[in-house]
Amino acid sequence: MSGIRALLSNRPIHRDLGLLVIRIGIGASMALFHGFSKITGGSELWVKLGGQMERFGITFAPTFWGFMAAFAEFGGSLLLVLGLFFRPAAGLLAITMLVAMSRHLSLPEGEPGAGWKGASHALELLVVYVGLLLTGSGRIALDSLLGGRGRDERRR
Repeated sequence: MSGIRALLSNRPIHRDLGLLVIRIGIGASMALFHGFSKITGGSELWVKLGGQMERFGITFAPTFWGFMAAFAEFGGSLLLVLGLFFRPAAGLLAITMLVAMSRHLSLPEGEPGAGWKGASHALELLVVYVGLLLTGSGRIALDSLLGGRGRDERRR
């Protein structure tokens, strides 16, 4: 019982381990199940993805915007797992989920993925990415090892 109590104590290492578990779980899932197919999908897919920016009044360079979404979901997720350039990666992922959420909410009623039910996954990930953006990667991260945010946390 004391082992469980020690594991559940509010020590900094436990927060860092918790952040590591979230980073690996969310990051690997997004990279493998969403990002990989998009980053390898090529320019036709990127144009389709980037076309979603019209919803925000951005009508130029759909290939670029689609590639950026694919990069955020794949490359940004790998950076999240590693804890490298963590906050910029979390920010890109949050923006990508905001766009994905708006896409689902704009679909006609009755179409697969329409409405809040269809947008819920993107909304949930948006909340996770914003939370991670605010929290940071924790000390078990490459940013910390390379002299980033982790130095400040070691003083606590």
